[in-house]
Amino acid sequence: MKKIGVLMMSALLVGSLLAGCGSAAAPSTSGNAASTVSSDVKAIKDRGVLKVGVKVDVPKFGYKDPQTNKIDGFEIDLAKEMAKKIIGDPEKIELTPVTAKTRGPLLDNGNVDMDISTFTITEERKQSYNFSDPYYTDGVGLLVKKAPGYQSLKDLNGKKIGVAQSSTSKQAVQAEADKLGVKVTFQEFATYPEVKAALDSGRVDAFSVDRSILFGYLDDSTTMLQDKFSPQEYGITTKKGNDGLAKLVNDTVGEFKKSGDLDKLIKKWGL
Repeated sequence: MKKIGVLMMSALLVGSLLAGCGSAAAPSTSGNAASTVSSDVKAIKDRGVLKVGVKVDVPKFGYKDPQTNKIDGFEIDLAKEMAKKIIGDPEKIELTPVTAKTRGPLLDNGNVDMDISTFTITEERKQSYNFSDPYYTDGVGLLVKKAPGYQSLKDLNGKKIGVAQSSTSKQAVQAEADKLGVKVTFQEFATYPEVKAALDSGRVDAFSVDRSILFGYLDDSTTMLQDKFSPQEYGITTKKGNDGLAKLVNDTVGEFKKSGDLDKLIKKWGL
């Protein structure tokens, strides 16, 4: 009987040791870093390049130098930081030129993974796309020819204002004009250079878009009015359903803000 009791106790001891070993091994499997990477982010990692939609006609944000064909600017630097975060190399990016009208469809079709293209966050747009927290805030402004002597939006009563297709500028100007009792009409163009050309030729009386963008089109014949309205918050945009990528992007924007790196980039580009 004593022998049987000893054998039973030994069996229980061995069983408890085995159970202990099993519970200790479990965390190492569930804690695998690879398992925390979402499928949308993994697809970019496996491809080895981050595809980003950017502006190429907005000095200081995203501008293609006609002499060198090089695209650079504040948002290009942000794109590189995102590539560094996701792939580990800031140069592993493929930049695709976009306009206010084309950036959404290119994102929808999967031609780009994200847009970093002065894309203003609105409640309506949030229904179609994922937006990160704002990385830059601006306001809508007005660029006019110096000769007529315009001082504010009030002076543009009965005038024509040029805006980019699918931008938020038209709604912002119209709302402000309504407040002031000013009547204006609009003409839409595909790109900012086309709006500026229309202003130069007299086809429109003012060029309206975010003030930081207008600064890139100032010259000796034009001036920026003091008007600044409808705050425009820019967010990095991703496709609905790519929620893992959206979270990574937003977390990274938050890290940039907290570390002060975002302010350094803003200062670097004189924004």
